[in-house]
Amino acid sequence: MQKRMWQNAYRTTVVCVDSYDDGVLAGRMYNPGLQNGERFHGLMQFLIKMEDLLDTLQFPQPFMNSRGFSPARGQAASAPVSEQHQQGKRATFALKVLFRQNASWQGSVTWLEGGREESFRSVLELVLLMDSALSPGES
Repeated sequence: MQKRMWQNAYRTTVVCVDSYDDGVLAGRMYNPGLQNGERFHGLMQFLIKMEDLLDTLQFPQPFMNSRGFSPARGQAASAPVSEQHQQGKRATFALKVLFRQNASWQGSVTWLEGGREESFRSVLELVLLMDSALSPGES
């Protein structure tokens, strides 16, 4: 039973969005697999760091191998993040990636301030859900 609880803790990544100016996402992400958390600036950096985390945890395992124009990249060293509350200045999301199929992610995302949880079937759908919570006048 304890092993099952340990695995569940690693399934959730807390994404703290501190700014979303002109559609540029910036903030921090926390997971028990990250020693001090990770900072990100921009959607591409967030997605790459999240994919690196999933590869490091080997959970969920990818359904297919990643492809690219260059050799596989190594994981970048984690920049220390000071002890902060795991809450974003703009929004906070609890992200659970349950599957990595069809070269994408499937899972659920919970917008903590809005108290809403939605499932997503692809990274694009995840991005659109997060954008709807972050965009002015939308909820």
